[in-house]
Amino acid sequence: MLSRNDVIRVANENGFEDVGVTTAEPFESHREFLSGRQEEYGWAEEVGLELMKGTDPRAIMPGAQSVIVLMEVYFREAYPRVMEGHFGRCYLDDDRITRDGLARRIKAFRSFLRDHGIDSKVPFNLPHRVAAARAGMGTFGKNCLFYSNKVARHSSWVLPIAVVVDQTFTPDTPTVAMGCPDWCRNACIAACPTRALKGNGTIDPRRCISFLTYFGDGLTPRDLREPMGLYIYGCDRCQNVCPRNAAWLAADLPLNRRVVDKSPTFDLSKLLAMDAPYFENHVWPHMFYMATDDLWRWKMNVARAMGNTRDRRYVVDLIQALENNDDLRVQAMVVWALGRIGGETALEALRGLALRCKGVLLEEVNFALEDSVRSTN
Repeated sequence: MLSRNDVIRVANENGFEDVGVTTAEPFESHREFLSGRQEEYGWAEEVGLELMKGTDPRAIMPGAQSVIVLMEVYFREAYPRVMEGHFGRCYLDDDRITRDGLARRIKAFRSFLRDHGIDSKVPFNLPHRVAAARAGMGTFGKNCLFYSNKVARHSSWVLPIAVVVDQTFTPDTPTVAMGCPDWCRNACIAACPTRALKGNGTIDPRRCISFLTYFGDGLTPRDLREPMGLYIYGCDRCQNVCPRNAAWLAADLPLNRRVVDKSPTFDLSKLLAMDAPYFENHVWPHMFYMATDDLWRWKMNVARAMGNTRDRRYVVDLIQALENNDDLRVQAMVVWALGRIGGETALEALRGLALRCKGVLLEEVNFALEDSVRSTN
């Protein structure tokens, strides 16, 4: 029978810098939390995430005895600033589709367990952060993220990976608590531009920029467009301002060459003009929460980001997007972006469009014309 030390040794050999263990008992407090907040989290069940089922490891594996938690540092290398400005860091080297990085190391660890008679599962819907805290590996922040008590200078740039196994290992002492220093004046809450963070260690996911970028329903409400800023997929605002993350952000990290190599394909102009084959070949394998049918959402997000740059070099791209897209949501956001950027070229395009559109699009054009005039002046 494998010892706990054997498990830790092999986990370390596969690049996981910390390992913890908790029991396979249900996560009752998390179940109660979800049950009491169906208004905010009901959408997760509708899209098939099965968060409620994930609160019971034995519903995932009937013979479950323990949960081994592996700690992955997903921000161990630096990323190009142009990528960090538009995409959450945890997605920049995500290999859940390409399976050429982290997935290989998880597979190697599970193969070791299997070779020693231990069955395992890595469920996507088990509350990984809660499992990590119950395994004594860190605490939570007011931004609802998990902070390691050992790796990445005790920061939140970590990904706990819960591995449910059918062998009993001695569990660690839980550290389920808020770990923010008393002297922090709620930096993350103040920095959240959409006010998704509630101030009591909870979040309304429907207002979170990450949620809005890939699960938002329909045309982004006008009052959220400017606050969502330049993010196209994901968000790191609350982590960037957190004093608990300052030490890691100050570290001199080597550049992630994989992300550097693919960054040209994520150029904003290319994303706004991309067709289905471009998306499927260059974008979806790395950021897969939106399928080809959601290409409109990608373009809507890109148009909003362009508008919030206030950079007039994007005006030509936006005007071309008006001509090449027939999705009302994309057109409406392009119109908003043109109004936000302003300038004579944008103003002329908006006036021309006003003569041949109606309904919601005309409302957006009229609003954008007013915004454009203000920007021009």
